[in-house]
Amino acid sequence: MNIYADFAEKMLPLIKGSDLLSDLDADAQAALPLDRIVVEPPRDATHGDLATNAALLLAKGLRRKPRDIAEAITELLTEHSDALQVQSVSIAGPGFINITLQPVVWQSIVQDVLRNGMNFGRTDLGQGEKINVEYVSANPTGPMHVGHCRGAVFGDALATLLSYVGYDVTREYYINDAGAQVDVLAQSAYLRYREALGEVIGAIPEGLYPGEYLMALGAQLKDQHGSSLLEMDEAEWLPIVKEAAISAMLELIRSDLDKLGVVHDVFFSERSLTADGDDRVAEMIADLRERDLIYLGTLPPPKGKLPDDWEDREQTLFRSTRYGDDVDRALLKSDGSYTYFASDIAYHFDKYKRGFNRMVDVLGADHQGYLKRMTAAVTAISSENASLDIRFCQLVNLFRDGQPVKMSKRSGNLVTLADVVDEVGRDVTRFIMLYRKNDATLDFDFTKVLEQSKDNPVFYVQYAHARTHSTFAQAIEVFDEKIVDGLEKVDISILDDASELALMRKLAEYPRIVEAAANFYEPHRIAFYLNDLASAFHGHWNKGKDLPQLRFIKDDNEKLTRARLALVLAVQIVLRSGLGLLGVDAREELR
Repeated sequence: MNIYADFAEKMLPLIKGSDLLSDLDADAQAALPLDRIVVEPPRDATHGDLATNAALLLAKGLRRKPRDIAEAITELLTEHSDALQVQSVSIAGPGFINITLQPVVWQSIVQDVLRNGMNFGRTDLGQGEKINVEYVSANPTGPMHVGHCRGAVFGDALATLLSYVGYDVTREYYINDAGAQVDVLAQSAYLRYREALGEVIGAIPEGLYPGEYLMALGAQLKDQHGSSLLEMDEAEWLPIVKEAAISAMLELIRSDLDKLGVVHDVFFSERSLTADGDDRVAEMIADLRERDLIYLGTLPPPKGKLPDDWEDREQTLFRSTRYGDDVDRALLKSDGSYTYFASDIAYHFDKYKRGFNRMVDVLGADHQGYLKRMTAAVTAISSENASLDIRFCQLVNLFRDGQPVKMSKRSGNLVTLADVVDEVGRDVTRFIMLYRKNDATLDFDFTKVLEQSKDNPVFYVQYAHARTHSTFAQAIEVFDEKIVDGLEKVDISILDDASELALMRKLAEYPRIVEAAANFYEPHRIAFYLNDLASAFHGHWNKGKDLPQLRFIKDDNEKLTRARLALVLAVQIVLRSGLGLLGVDAREELR
């Protein structure tokens, strides 16, 4: 149960039926921003349990001072205090309304968590709507680097979160296997093949991939083909080596993703768009041309330094400015082949035809220029029936004890995803990658992320979960295993200490946090919340050291012990649920 949304749902009918709105006609009432009224935790916990902006939002439409409206709403809430389980109401500042609820509200949260278990916080927000989340989509030219790592974790956690709140999610990887970079990969692999046959190749030529990971591919080509590829000209060996190289790189990528616990339902090949005589790019262009969204024209030169591939000529252009882009976009190169943009549109057209009216693309920071053109394209190909949300993952800066980390020989010039996971583990990698908003640069220090201190959020949260298990172990040792039976039925009303109630309030925030994280595509909110919950739990634990009456286990009071174990179990469930959404293990013990 989302207590905040539930309170708002009960409060709004009271406001609508009050004297506040009685002087307004139907049109004036309809114009009030009632849908923007929110109930949320106050920024300062000393101000109460809930806060609402109702008075501030209604002031303009009611033509009254916010404070006067706040006083009227306060009277209304006080009048219905029993039904709303309100203990007190106060007004702060220009018209914020702060509400303190009766303790029974927070005590009921513990029972709600225990009844629902891992479904506490789950909603039907998505109502089964199909949504495609495409993430990683790294070029199949080598091992994944740390930048891909962040996008992989973000996309995977977002997909899990959206599924948890009721969307029908498809996790997709777009294989860019049709561009010039794949030819370069094949040429690089062919060089390593010659090396495997005993040839001294010297320094890797400029423009080829220098990574040592291609040595294994060269040896594989030698085992499969002997020296026969040397007898072929490039037009003959290139497709053979290209196919082997793409296959090997995808196997490497899948292995890297597996280390990170990242999964995909679909691996979609760019080459498949024009394979087997089925040209879906041409089909897309024909569809847009039929709707007068394609024309022949010229483009002004881009600002600043001209790119090498810019051509001052008449081109086949897509009217992307009609849908909010800065300029129209070319679909064909001078040699008649498709531009990358044309293939990207066709790929999203294919998604739309597969039934996805909602799409999310997770891209690296270097793809910012895709935003307007791709959102325009999806709007056009779907006749405004589909939407594309592009989320960018900013750079990851790697440090060790505050010093920048040197590059990896394995990849040639980048620290690989496997390097990171092998050193610090999957859980640490995933949590830290999510412990900052995706569009903010992330500093990742190999030393700090392994520290066992409260300053390391992943340790702090996992330690809280481990502490809940140790609490149960101690309780069983003091009493017996029956002490933990039927905790969902215990009397929680005896837990009325301020610290206990604060912990319950923090538990109550979880459904709201989950919903907001899903609505705004921001899984980092879950990571932040878990750290806050862990802090509240550790804080309460530490109070028990100084105040014996607050300790979870009272060997002379089984009833109180069971009530407190119910609270501990509720904390354990929510920690495990949130960590699960992030793809992080909920450890029962830490070594």
